[in-house]
Amino acid sequence: MAIFINEKTPILIQGFTGRIGTFHAQEMIDYGSNVVGGVTPGKGGTSHLGRPVFNTVKGAVDETRAEASIVFVPPPFAADAIMEAADAGIKYCVCITDGIPAQDMIRVKRYMRRYKKEGRMILTGPNCAGTISPGKAMLGIMPGHIYLPGRIGIVGRSGTLGYEAAAQLKSLGLGVSTSVGIGGDPINGSSHRDVLEHFENDPETDAVLMIGEIGGPQEAEAGLWSKEHGKKPLIAYVAGLSAPKGRRMGHAGAIVSAFGESAAEKVEILKGCGVTIAPTPSEMGATVAQVISKLKKVA
Repeated sequence: MAIFINEKTPILIQGFTGRIGTFHAQEMIDYGSNVVGGVTPGKGGTSHLGRPVFNTVKGAVDETRAEASIVFVPPPFAADAIMEAADAGIKYCVCITDGIPAQDMIRVKRYMRRYKKEGRMILTGPNCAGTISPGKAMLGIMPGHIYLPGRIGIVGRSGTLGYEAAAQLKSLGLGVSTSVGIGGDPINGSSHRDVLEHFENDPETDAVLMIGEIGGPQEAEAGLWSKEHGKKPLIAYVAGLSAPKGRRMGHAGAIVSAFGESAAEKVEILKGCGVTIAPTPSEMGATVAQVISKLKKVA
């Protein structure tokens, strides 16, 4: 099983015919994802990569019954693309676009609240690597070959650390149920906690690796939620132990500006919540393996 996407999920590409959209759409098709079409305003009625092109997301959904979409739309127009997907009935949307103004994402968050929670589109990103359910479907820009199908969930702000974690797990013979990139921007569609809830409800995910970094309260909130509600082991790595206050790391949201936002403070909070901490990025896979080994001994 997997969360968000599987081999049957009908997928749309927003920004389908652009250079970036074309490259990654082909990668997703080659991986086996069920890409049913794409959207590029003004090019409706044409064909691209053997799939139909539509002018609007609603027109595409009406024709293809698509349930998921991925946004490769330039920053000035990306917020509108996300809101268009929400209005069209898309259930799960990944926004890859980097550089969307924070004000635009505030507008997106407010806009989506017009829908009741149970019918509201799930959004991950922006500025993320996407989502992959190994062996089933890829909705993102990650190198699919490094992901082995299995029972470990991954959720993280950093795409490259997510790749590193997947590669380490594969080398240890451990596979991934679904890996979800939530993006590194200060305002994103889904938090670590949101994704943890989905993994908690997935019967074929045994444990979750959470990859965090400095800035913002999300990792601490996820740890507190796991302490109260989680029944599955949670392992975490928090990047930026040596980052000085006020210095921004690679992501727009990776800056320490308040108490509890440094890596060291997050690690202490997570330890207090019973979360197992991977001390370095090179030990993420080994730490997960140790936790899984203990689970098997108990079982």
